[in-house]
Amino acid sequence: MKNSLFIKGLLVALLTAMAAEGQVAAQDEKGFHPTLTGSIHVSALRGERDSIKTKDGDYTHTNYNSKFMANTYADLHMQSSFLDAGARVEWNEYPLPGYDPAFKGWGLAHIYARAHWQNLAIMVGDFYEQFGSGFILRTYEERSLGIDNSLRGAHVAVRPFAGLNLKVLSGRQRAYWKHNKSWVSGADAELSLEEWVPTLREHGTYLTLGGSYVNKYEKDEDIFVDNTHRLHLPTMVHAFDVRARVQSGAWNVLAEYAQKSQDPNFDNNYIYRRGYVAMLSGSYSKRGMSLLLQAKRSDNMSFRSRRALDPDYRTSSTVNHLPAFTMDHTYALAALYPYATNPDGEWAYQAEGSYKFNRHTLLGGKYGTTVKVNFSHVHSIATNPHLLNGQLMGSDGYGSPFWKWGDETYYQDLNVQIDKKVSNAFKLNLMYMNQRYNKTAVEGKGGMIDSHIAIAEGKYRFNKTFTLRGEAQYLFTKDDDGDWAFGLLELSVMPHWMFTVSDMYNAGETHEHYYQGSVTFNTGAHRVQLGYGRTRAGYNCTGGVCRYVPATKGFTLSYNYNF
Repeated sequence: MKNSLFIKGLLVALLTAMAAEGQVAAQDEKGFHPTLTGSIHVSALRGERDSIKTKDGDYTHTNYNSKFMANTYADLHMQSSFLDAGARVEWNEYPLPGYDPAFKGWGLAHIYARAHWQNLAIMVGDFYEQFGSGFILRTYEERSLGIDNSLRGAHVAVRPFAGLNLKVLSGRQRAYWKHNKSWVSGADAELSLEEWVPTLREHGTYLTLGGSYVNKYEKDEDIFVDNTHRLHLPTMVHAFDVRARVQSGAWNVLAEYAQKSQDPNFDNNYIYRRGYVAMLSGSYSKRGMSLLLQAKRSDNMSFRSRRALDPDYRTSSTVNHLPAFTMDHTYALAALYPYATNPDGEWAYQAEGSYKFNRHTLLGGKYGTTVKVNFSHVHSIATNPHLLNGQLMGSDGYGSPFWKWGDETYYQDLNVQIDKKVSNAFKLNLMYMNQRYNKTAVEGKGGMIDSHIAIAEGKYRFNKTFTLRGEAQYLFTKDDDGDWAFGLLELSVMPHWMFTVSDMYNAGETHEHYYQGSVTFNTGAHRVQLGYGRTRAGYNCTGGVCRYVPATKGFTLSYNYNF
């Protein structure tokens, strides 16, 4: 990376600190015994040219003929009594399809040193952090999405006395192989009142209050409304977050509110409206039963460390995170149309209940039965445009009554799952799902897709060595590409081998097969998977953040090693 002076300085400081700690620890009867851990991860594809039929009867083609692509990561971490340090090298010179063009590159992507003693920890280098639910700050790594928005700078965490935790940080955010020029700084405080009020602990009640502040400093730049009018951009953007969590027995309630000052940027078409997000979440859990209720309203809460976003930086420079409040599905057809959080604004609701019918009852049977119901609904917020000289850019944007819905449903999902142990050797999972997916709102075009999905999964254990798992799925819809079918068989041969075959078939418009076959080998800390097949074009989503993955065909290789 280009910040070579910073890296060299950090390496010198790291070696100096290690030497100093070694001298101190030599006088300590415990001695200096650092622990080294690390990992290597490789995901590779040798692509082949493929012709894919569209629903219009035409063909599209992939351009991966005999091309080798790979994402490679190597991490090393050292931990000791007073000092931790680590680094990560990445080799993404030929990245897998679908990653932003700026993802391409290689070098030392991550390096840090952390000194800690009793209730104080000081870190310099690259770090990740989240304040509260992440509404105003969440930096993290998600390799499947190509996200690593770490901060490079300094981070201090201290616990001055029981019940109070403080954090202070400042740094520049990573944007692939560069760091944005803006500075992101912040502070967070969490107070656990049960540490001060023994009566709360005696009654099994825990009350936590939290508050956060984040500031982005970014120089003004030339953004023009037209040929003669230039925007006056704020160099400082302020964000605040307050929250309270109460836990008493089986009950848990979290309320959180965040606000952001004027932040005209690429995402919101350079309007000067403030941003808001409010959330209320409650849960109840005891043995055999659980209940979750959540509601969230967000409005203009896109928060990036680079306002004028380059098209090559679609998944980078995000300072905050807005959870989707929808279920993250793992079944192939249930995840065919995943929802991505709308940063412009949305009302999101989620309810989930789970109940286990006891053994030797009418519905529980011999081994018991678990039923889970999940419902999520995401809707637009009502807006009243406030135009300036007939256009949105440079204006206050719009007004928005807090409780009023907009005209669009973005996403809705109702699913019921039944987990049943039929015998000592056989387990069955059944699922029905009704989904409404606004493809225009999420992807830009396509209209509303209404679908019904039925899934059956069974797992049969022959003996201690052999286990066979199978999936049968079907998606019914009159929209988009029509019906889909999916089947999978997976044979586990303990302790080392797993063999998997699957096929996703479009029974509606294109009648295309997307088949996959793979062999996985595990031994000790090593895991290798070799496969071959076709992948349908679509979106890969985690927590409401998505990356478009184009159609591919070819051999795949995955290798993981942890030590």
